[in-house]
Amino acid sequence: MSSNPSLTDTLAEWPVVKQALGAGEDEASTTGRTRRLRSRLAGVESVGSICPYCAVGCATLVHLKDGRVVSIEGDPESPINEGTLCPKGANTFQYTINPRRLTKALYRRPYGTEWEEVELEWAMDRIAERFRDTRDRTYRATDEEGRSIRQTPGIAFLGGAALDNEENYLIKKFAVGAGVVHVENQARI
Repeated sequence: MSSNPSLTDTLAEWPVVKQALGAGEDEASTTGRTRRLRSRLAGVESVGSICPYCAVGCATLVHLKDGRVVSIEGDPESPINEGTLCPKGANTFQYTINPRRLTKALYRRPYGTEWEEVELEWAMDRIAERFRDTRDRTYRATDEEGRSIRQTPGIAFLGGAALDNEENYLIKKFAVGAGVVHVENQARI
């Protein structure tokens, strides 16, 4: 006997034939193949998160299997994005698994030609030192006429669109307090 199904068996699996023969709604709308399908996320842990790309705060579901990210999608329970993501947010999974993604701080010494990996704490300290040095060198308490201006024209700050209003507010307060007058945000550019 042949292992191939007969034409009658094959036709009997078609949903339209099932409907014509009076099968129930659930039975008529499925085939053997659809009954064998299983979720790609079976046995996967889902953790709620927020998309990192802008300040909208779209909710995401990060799916983990054995501690590794296997999928990221919009959270349908979110009142903000209702499961939808913009093209950048929808590509978050590719960002997380990209083998070329930077995960360490890199530093290129003055007049150097190569980048070297450095500890994040060292990099943050170095940024703070350079900020303070530049501020001390370029700070102007008064203008040519003796009026108080308290400015640091040697430093500019460019914020990112991934920051929310509160973070941008604090950065602006810090910058103004330090005398930085050139403050811009990437979201407006």
